[in-house]
Amino acid sequence: MRLLFIPVNIDNWGRLMKILLSLPMLVVACFLGIGGHVSLGQTSQLSREERDQIEQERIRLEDRLSKINVNADLQADARIFLKGIQWALRYEGKLDPKDAAVVQNALKRAGQRVDALAEGKPTWSTRRDKVVRGFVSRVDGSVQPYGLIVPAKYDTKRAMRLDVVLHGSSKPTGLSELRFLSRFDEGDGVAKNAPDQDFLELHPLGRVENGYRWAGETDVFEAIETVARNYKIDRDRIVLRGMSMGASGTWHLGLKHPDRFVALGPYCGYVDTFEFSRTPLPNFIKVGPLPSHQEKTLHMLDSVDYAANAGVVPAIACMGEKDVFFQAHVLMGQAMDKEGLKMVNLISPGTGHVIDPITFKDQMRRIREIAERGLDRNPPHIRFVTWTLKYGRCHWAQVLGLEEHYRRAEFDARIGEDGAVEVKSAKNITRFAILPPAWRGPKARLRIEGKEVILPAPGGKSLKPVFGRRDGKWVYLGDLDTLSLSGKRPGIQGPIDDAFTTPFLCVRGTGKAWNPNIRAWSDASLKRFAYEWHRYFRGELPVKNDNDVTEDDARKYNLILFGDPGSNAWIAKALPKLPIQWTRAELRLDGHAYAAADHAPLLIQPNPFAPGRYVVLNSGHTFREKELASLNYLLFPRLGDWAVLRVGAKVPANLSDPLEEDVVRTGFFNEEWEFTR
Repeated sequence: MRLLFIPVNIDNWGRLMKILLSLPMLVVACFLGIGGHVSLGQTSQLSREERDQIEQERIRLEDRLSKINVNADLQADARIFLKGIQWALRYEGKLDPKDAAVVQNALKRAGQRVDALAEGKPTWSTRRDKVVRGFVSRVDGSVQPYGLIVPAKYDTKRAMRLDVVLHGSSKPTGLSELRFLSRFDEGDGVAKNAPDQDFLELHPLGRVENGYRWAGETDVFEAIETVARNYKIDRDRIVLRGMSMGASGTWHLGLKHPDRFVALGPYCGYVDTFEFSRTPLPNFIKVGPLPSHQEKTLHMLDSVDYAANAGVVPAIACMGEKDVFFQAHVLMGQAMDKEGLKMVNLISPGTGHVIDPITFKDQMRRIREIAERGLDRNPPHIRFVTWTLKYGRCHWAQVLGLEEHYRRAEFDARIGEDGAVEVKSAKNITRFAILPPAWRGPKARLRIEGKEVILPAPGGKSLKPVFGRRDGKWVYLGDLDTLSLSGKRPGIQGPIDDAFTTPFLCVRGTGKAWNPNIRAWSDASLKRFAYEWHRYFRGELPVKNDNDVTEDDARKYNLILFGDPGSNAWIAKALPKLPIQWTRAELRLDGHAYAAADHAPLLIQPNPFAPGRYVVLNSGHTFREKELASLNYLLFPRLGDWAVLRVGAKVPANLSDPLEEDVVRTGFFNEEWEFTR
């Protein structure tokens, strides 16, 4: 493979652009960068008066938009501009002329889309070429943008391949949304030069900068579903790819959801925390050694631990020969070797941390060959690895219980010549389900480690049978659709940070607290979380007072309860169902007692008011602004499933400053959501 390197200057810019424009749009995006600015003639810095005028017009457009009767997706398509303006005005102090033009253009574009919706003419919904659109997040009700590239040959009657392209690292600023939108927004009219490619291209924002973890991970899948509602996509040909942080996200999401994508295309992405943090760059922060509870949760995040799943979803990786992050793909290659797999890693001679057009073209050619075959949803052999029930599904098999979280679990099964499902091994697994099409109804059979498991009537008619260990033997437990699973289970497995990846509601206590220190600290904790969520997860924190929370809220959301049993009625209501004792004088958990005057519990548990939801006490994300504003690989859990904090009443003047709090103890609940004895 040879390297094409063209220094970018006035004389050869045209030559470079001809090369880039002959390739899919990702190349152009990577060269121009996510942080590109748009200058639209406005050259003066925004004055306070102009800011106020923009804000007033933004509010007017929001009000007008709310009265237009169109579906949520079309509403979001206009609201993304208004949301971007709001964040820019709040978090950007002085706006230079180019940035001021971006804000003013966003106001203009919002007005155009509101006008079009009022007239019933959302022309962007049928536009070819680049278009910016949005969706309403299930997590927090916020509007999140995505870019879409619709090729000239897109046909509404024929399902088309979808490439999900994850962007690289971009420090979060007030202008993050608007700069992102400017990459894809070229108006809503008919395009003259839509790309001649055979796939749609989805570019999610993913909450800007989190490595596509937490709510950023949820956003990627919600963006896919939004595109699927509005365009005809082939779900058997969804490709996931990206550059830099986008490549890290590709490894992360692709290997942990190996049945969702037909192929992966990571280009220069990190795969672990410890080794990556040792990259010799001046701004990098070395991680490790860590407390054992933090090291455990790295197995939830580090993609290198899921290398075996590349046997399910093929990956065509690329890396520059002189990339400072070269070691990342070496690590993944070594991990695949241990799993008996061979990593495909296209190395671009002489290049650093950039996309080489020739290497990229080869990567896309190989991906196309795989995508044309489509996804095999009923593979005869499945072998996959997980470390948490959050990532336990692979085609026709789903892990439903573990002996221990954050310890390697491996499932290896195949469909025999007689049609029976044969499970060779289920390591660190206590229960699992076999799903259609592998499970063929009443005549289906299962053998585990050579022994046939009998399905008693009416279990023999089960469509999604669940099997578990009892007294050292594998037995049939029931059907997945009707069986009530106890203990840790998919979606209800922790740790605390997992509660903010699905719909949640923070509940503020309005009663009289038992102890003033706890009241002051819990109120400050909630305010800090609201600030961090708004600035870094790009949404308004969902909050209600305890006396306004309804039974329906308790069923729909993870309840995040702040305060103590005196101040928060929902804590008092949940307390009898939680594995702690909490009185005015004393806090007891895990066999230890603490003075309630200056100690508070943080924990996550199954919601006692609704199946499939969490309840959390006194915690937002366990990482803080220090990490959120720094490097995305630092966004790993700082606590387990529970902790005891010694707290004080001193409240800092700035929301981002540390609170008066110290972790006394922390750990994990066992697989039955109990303290380990």
